[in-house]
Parts: sequence; structure tokens; C-alpha cells
Amino acid sequence: MQAVTRKTMDNFVAGTSPIQILALTTPGVNFGSDDAFGLDTVANTLYIRGFNQTQIGVSLDGIPMGGQGFHNWNGLGVDQMEIQENISGMTMSQGAGALDTPSAQTLGGALTFSSSDPLDKAGGRVSQTFGSYKAFRTFARADSGVLNETGTKFYASYARTAQDLWKGYGDQQEHQANFKLVQPVGDRGKITAIFDYSDFIQYNYLGLTKNMWEKMGRNATYLKPNYALSKQYAGYAQNGGVPPGLEGVLTNDEIGDYAYDGTQSQRNYLSAITGEFKIFPNVTSKTIAYAHVTNGDYSGSNPFLVSPTSQVPMVNETGHPDVRRLGFTQNFNITAGKNDINTGIWYENDTFNYPMRMYEDGVNEAHNSKSAFKASEATTWYSDSFNTNTFQFYLQDTYHIIRGMTVSAGFKSLLQTTHGGTSYDATEALAAWNTYYSHPASGSLTAANAFLPHFNFDYHFLHNHEIYFDIAENMRAYDYGQQSSAGTAWGALGTSSNTAQSVFNASKKSLRPERTWNYIVGYRFNSEYISASADFYHTDYYNRLAAITSGSTSNVYGAFVNVGRETMNGADAMAVVRPIRNMEITNSFSWNDAEYQDTHLPYDGGSLNIKGKHQVYYPKFMYKANLAYHWGRASFNFNATYTSARPMTYMNDVHIPAYWTSNLNASYNFGKVGFAQNIKADFGITNLFNRNYIGGVYGAASVMGDDNANLYVAAPREFFGTISAQF
Repeated sequence: MQAVTRKTMDNFVAGTSPIQILALTTPGVNFGSDDAFGLDTVANTLYIRGFNQTQIGVSLDGIPMGGQGFHNWNGLGVDQMEIQENISGMTMSQGAGALDTPSAQTLGGALTFSSSDPLDKAGGRVSQTFGSYKAFRTFARADSGVLNETGTKFYASYARTAQDLWKGYGDQQEHQANFKLVQPVGDRGKITAIFDYSDFIQYNYLGLTKNMWEKMGRNATYLKPNYALSKQYAGYAQNGGVPPGLEGVLTNDEIGDYAYDGTQSQRNYLSAITGEFKIFPNVTSKTIAYAHVTNGDYSGSNPFLVSPTSQVPMVNETGHPDVRRLGFTQNFNITAGKNDINTGIWYENDTFNYPMRMYEDGVNEAHNSKSAFKASEATTWYSDSFNTNTFQFYLQDTYHIIRGMTVSAGFKSLLQTTHGGTSYDATEALAAWNTYYSHPASGSLTAANAFLPHFNFDYHFLHNHEIYFDIAENMRAYDYGQQSSAGTAWGALGTSSNTAQSVFNASKKSLRPERTWNYIVGYRFNSEYISASADFYHTDYYNRLAAITSGSTSNVYGAFVNVGRETMNGADAMAVVRPIRNMEITNSFSWNDAEYQDTHLPYDGGSLNIKGKHQVYYPKFMYKANLAYHWGRASFNFNATYTSARPMTYMNDVHIPAYWTSNLNASYNFGKVGFAQNIKADFGITNLFNRNYIGGVYGAASVMGDDNANLYVAAPREFFGTISAQF
């Protein structure tokens, strides 16, 4: 378990994504993005010891938050569920996760975020940030203090973040509001109620191939506002060739990767009521009932469609996802002699709808990609609907053998059933639009395992030393999404001659949920001047699922199949040295060797064995250094991160280059001035040495070659200044 405290988070630019801070300060964690705050859900890429953000368990105050990726169908990203300043801390279980984490996608590791409680004393906080590219961020929070003899208290807060894109046209806007009320119930417990709201409206950065990045430079992005050039590129994309001057520079496929613009908007509403009570002297209960609604517009110019009225070779293609989750958790902690027994259940119903609509582009201007989405003025291409029921039970006993020595044993049972698929498809009737998808498939899939064990041994000895080991089996339920998306059992299947429904029906008989066995052994040392830790871990990954091209050369079709096993060995080492008072120097090193085992991927009418190839997108080596120093009211923080090359194809023939990046932050607390307290000035620089490197990666990897435009260039050097105060 690794913890990131509020004190550590305050060493970074206000509003920086918590998972970006986690990656900069914790071994084994890799995070990349294309904006300085790390808020772009398309480009954001999080890996923890080889597992990505859709394969780890995430919760906020015990509320399940599902995966953290783009097009989230089963949860909510941390940047949208809580304002950064209201997060009191986060913990990360890097190995096998925790049994009590309510999650149906955990294969390795879990993230737990905690929100701060209202203060006992009435007051407030405000901060204002200014920065590069017209960055403007405002945060305000008001605490009621204790209102009556029963101890009622609450806070309400608001944050607005705005910044122009650092390249191309457009900006990013985020509005967030958090409300939290705590009502003590005598000395027996408390009831907590929360309501969180967020509204993200963003122009996106363009995903690039490696060749586009190298030949066109870091500033290559969408073509907006040059509408004429966009129509020209779309014409070449549909009819072949490349524009004059780009012969031998870009391929026709890469011309098709360029588009006029791309945007996303997402509105989120999260509410929950939590009851925590001591029902007996040795028994505590925690009950959470929650509801979550998300809807949005994921919009972009499609240069392969045709607007029938204007005959412009472009169409605004917009998906309108709608997620509605209802659920509850019930946990009990029981102390009986030397035993601490934990048990509980989790149930959730999730409804996901995704209609894809097309809006015509005009002769002289494109359809607005951020508004005017009226269903009556659109043509629905297809629509997908899913309903999922999830049930989890866990039981764990921690036995205190002797002082400082514990052994834990337990298991969880997980059952998830998803019904749904394509509920409407008009591909064949829309020939005038040049539509090309036709992947309607529907049906149900169930992922179930009654016994997923977890064992742990932990021994604190000789005052400053600790050794431990952890063993666990995990299972991940099936993903689902729109019919055009690869990587799910329902999406991008079949062809016109081999229907998606027939492929789905055949796959259903052989598909099995992904499973892992995780083994961790580690050592920690902690003293006044030195803290150190070292972990070694091994993972066996079974039933690895992937979207592939299958069939004979005369009947090629999309499929979703078990592509084999993967094994992973790795180690993390970290040392924290405190040579003088108020100075802390941290160094960490991570090594990961994740290799595919006897995995055959169809390619060019045959197949390729990728046994021994390293896992795509994850670096083999990482090094992190951090220097923090506090002197009086001043503080200083410098961090640097090295990330080794990352394979971007299954054959490892193309790599994302290695890179160094650094950040610098300094602050000074002026103390009390008038009625304001802790007036503080912060100054931060991100990407200090202005490195040009690939940050986030989004999308499926190619078998070989530089074919997919899924690379996102990290933001250049940016400057930020913040003034904050408490009242």
C-alpha cells in the first residue's frame, strides 16, 4: 500500500490531476497526457505495474467508480468526481488490490480516494490560478462549521478551470461543484451525504502516428479553422493520394487521420448517503447507497462520410452516451479476540445507452461540434443499449499471531451479467452518407467466479523493519461499448458475409473472463532519517482478450477472442533520505518485464507468434527523483521522471521513444493579513526543460508497423501562478 497525502498534493500546481501526482511520486506508476493539468480523458493513460486504468479498482469514500478511461460506461474519472482541493489523500494497492474494493474490473491494484470532511469551525478558502495559454482556474469553498448541538456541519465548493489548447484551435473548460454534509449520531456513528457535479467541455488534441509526429512536428493537430483545407484532405482520404508537397511525407491513411476538429462534453451527477455505526462494541457497519448519472456529446469530423445535401466529404459524427448507475455497499468489521473479520456485499445496476448521430456539414462551414445537437435535425446511424447487474461478496479474516505479525486470508465472489448490444442500425439504408459500419450484435454475457482467494502475511520486526507477501486471484468482467469500437465482445465484429451476430454467438461459447494470479514479496524500512522499500512481483495473466482480424483471406472478419497468456515480472525500489530538517530527497526505480506467451495474432492472411514480446504501451524501466525542502514559510519542490521506450506494436518493431520530464514548484506563505489567514503564493513550471515527447496513448495497438494514430504529444513548458487564502 502506497499513500499520497494532501501535503504531497500541495507541492504541485493547483488543479493537477491526482493520478498525475501519483505517477510523479510513486514507483511502478506511469501516467501520460497531452495537457499540463492531466485532465484530457482521451489522452490520459495510466498504468500501474502493467495494468491500465480500466483494469484497476477505483473508489471514492467507498463508492465504486469503475474504470478511469475515456468513454467510461461503468464509472467516473477522479477529475470529474471530486475537486482536487477536496481530496484529503489517496492510497494505492499496487499488487493484487483489496478484497473490499467494489470493482468488477480489478486485475491488479486498486486506488482509493478520500474526500475531506467539513471543518468544525466556520470559514472558507479561495484560490486563483493564472498560467500559460490563458490558463485561468478559480476555486472557492465555504465550511459551515458545527451548526448545532448534534454536530451538523457541511461544506460547499466550486471550481472552474479554463485554458486555451497549447496548439491549434479551441480551449478546455471544466466546471465542478462538491457538497458534503456530516451528521453525527451521538457517539454511535455518523451519516454523510454528498452531491458532486461536473461539466467538462473540451476541444481535443489530434492523435498522431509516430511518423506524423516526426515529420509534421509536435504542433500537428486538427485543421480547424481552415475549413477549405479540411475538405481538401477529406477528398484525398476518400479518393486516394496525398495533397501536393506531402508526397513521401505522409501516407493516404495519415491524411485520413487529419480532421477538421474533435470535441467532447460530459455532464456528471454523483450523489450518495453513507451510514457508519458501531452497532455492538466489537462490530461496526458501513452502508453506502449511491446514484450516478452521466451524459455527454463526443463529437468529431469524420472525413470518410459525405453530407448528402451539401455533398461535402465530411460529416459531424457525434455519440451521445448516457450512463445511469444505482447501487449500494454493505460492510461489517468484527473484532473477535485476535481476529479482525471483514465482510460485505456490493450490488449495482448500470444502464448504458449510446446513440450515434450524424449532422451534416455545410458548403462554407462545418456543423458546430459543441452545440446544436438536436435529434430532430440529425440522422441516427446506430444505437447501442446495455443493462448490467453486478453482485460481489467478500469475507476476510486477519489474525494477529504475535505483536506486529498478522496473516490474512479471505476471498471474494463476483457475478456480473450484461444484456444488450445494438438496438438500432441504419447502415444499409444510409448509402448516401457513405456509411461503412455494419456490426449489429446483441445478446448476454456473464462473468462469474465464486471463489477468488487472497492471502497476505505482514511482519513488523526490530522496530523499523517490515516484510510481507501477498497472493491473490482476480477476475475482470467483460467490457462493452458502441458497435464500432474494438476491444469488446459486442463491438467491431464480422463482415457483411459473416455477420457480427453469428461471430458473437460463436464467441459466446468459448469466451472466458480475463484472470490473473498476482504474487508480491516486499520489505520496508522506516526511520527518522531514511525510509526505504523494495518489492518484487510476479503475475500470471490468463484468458487475455483482444480484438483481432480472423478468417481466411477470402473471408476476413473482426472477432474478439482469447489470444493467450502473459507473464509479468517486476520490481520497485524506493529510498527517501532526510539529511537535514525539512528536506526530503526521494529516488525510486522500477523494472517491469511483461511478456506474451504463445500468443498467435492473425496477420496478412496468416498468423504471427508474439511469444517473448514485451507488453504494448508499458515502459520496461522508470526512474523518479523528487526534492522537497521547507524553510520557514517557504517551500520548494523539484521532481524529474525518466520513462524508457514503450512498444507501440505487438511485434515490438516500433517504439515510443524514451523521455525525461521535470517540474518545479515554489511557494511562500505570508501568514495572516487582516481577516485573511495563510495567504499563500505558489509558482509552478511544468515540463521544465520543454521536452518534446509522447505522453498519452489511446486506442488499440497494431500488430506491426506505424499504422494507428493513437499517440498524443505532451504539453510544452508552461508557467502557473496561484494566490490562495483561508478565512
